[in-house]
Amino acid sequence: MIDLNLIREDIDLVVRKLKSRGFDFDLKLFETLENKRKTIQVHTQELQQKRNEISKQIGLLKSKGEDASNLLEQVSKISDDSKKFESQLNKIQDEISSYLLSIPNLPHDSTPIGNSELENVVVRTWGDLPNFDFTVKDHVDLASHGLDFDLGAKLSGSRFVLMKGEIAQLHRAIGQFMLDIQTSEHGYEECCTPYLVNDQSLLGTGQLPKFEQDLFMTKKNDDERLYLIPTSEVPLTNIVRDEIISQNLLPLKFTAYTPCFRSEAGSYGKDTRGMIRQHQFDKVEMVQIVEPEKSYDALEEMVLHAENILKKLELPYQVVSLCTGDIGFSAAKTYDLEVWIPSQNKYREISSVSNCEDFQARRLKARYKSAEGKNILLHTLNGSGLAVGRTLVAILENYQQKDGSIKVPKALQNYLDGKELLTQI
Repeated sequence: MIDLNLIREDIDLVVRKLKSRGFDFDLKLFETLENKRKTIQVHTQELQQKRNEISKQIGLLKSKGEDASNLLEQVSKISDDSKKFESQLNKIQDEISSYLLSIPNLPHDSTPIGNSELENVVVRTWGDLPNFDFTVKDHVDLASHGLDFDLGAKLSGSRFVLMKGEIAQLHRAIGQFMLDIQTSEHGYEECCTPYLVNDQSLLGTGQLPKFEQDLFMTKKNDDERLYLIPTSEVPLTNIVRDEIISQNLLPLKFTAYTPCFRSEAGSYGKDTRGMIRQHQFDKVEMVQIVEPEKSYDALEEMVLHAENILKKLELPYQVVSLCTGDIGFSAAKTYDLEVWIPSQNKYREISSVSNCEDFQARRLKARYKSAEGKNILLHTLNGSGLAVGRTLVAILENYQQKDGSIKVPKALQNYLDGKELLTQI
């Protein structure tokens, strides 16, 4: 949630920054709500002042032994009026909060201005693109035994897959490798999180209320719903919900290897073939919780952590700075890592690393206590380190051989009992 005080103090800045990311701030609605709030608060303060004055008169009359019943009736009426105004004020404040929850984060000044992914900016590239002397196959044709989309559809419907044999082993190896690197080399604390979370958790990280259609929901009972996590960013970031963290504990760095569940409600007709866009996929997530002045250093660090995985796997990639029209709802600045997919002859997203600044922390009421004893909103960051399924796709396609076998990247061979080649895929 963006800072309400900032809206009140510099509405032009807020409107301009939101406009750059395609969001039209409803100035008329906000001003109407604000004017109502101010009017009610003025009335409330006037009533409070009047009650205080009458209370003093009552005290004076009682000290003299005189009748104060008339004044007591006035105080009673003022109390009733105050309760009515308080109820109206709470309603207005709820309306303001509800509107604030629909507003995306303000983009950082360094985020490129643009309307769509076509205006994203390539920051750097790494690795040589593979050169094949045979017709390249995509991962679906390469792993016709190990990737069973028909059986996935039989069990669960479209956009599901059942993995078997060497492909299932490779998929498991990739996830374990990523988790080991994030914990042993990059200093993240491994977590095993719930895969179902409550609505407060999703509200805190920004998926609710705006993006409920993208989630899978189940009922715990008649009054409570639980949602399958779209990413472990949700439970990991919510570790600090309603907490005040000691400054000497920062930064907090968490990682988790979990399945992710997304309805892909807005992606009808996109990437219907293969594993690029599935309802269920695995991901190793990185989350950092830091002091505000250190969050952009943390962002660059997390991008390097994601890059390190791709370098170890020797997969060519590019780093892209997303423009204002393409960054996610909660993000102030985002880098995407895009890996080369030979069958598509282009780079595809494999990781997204974002600094949300204090946007999520304000919703989460997540703070730290400074050396001066002040409670200050934290900055939260998240990123993929990496998406396991898309990494599997990239390995299959970049390491394919003419005979249909798959070379195993050196970094993964110890996770596959020393295998250098997969042939039963």
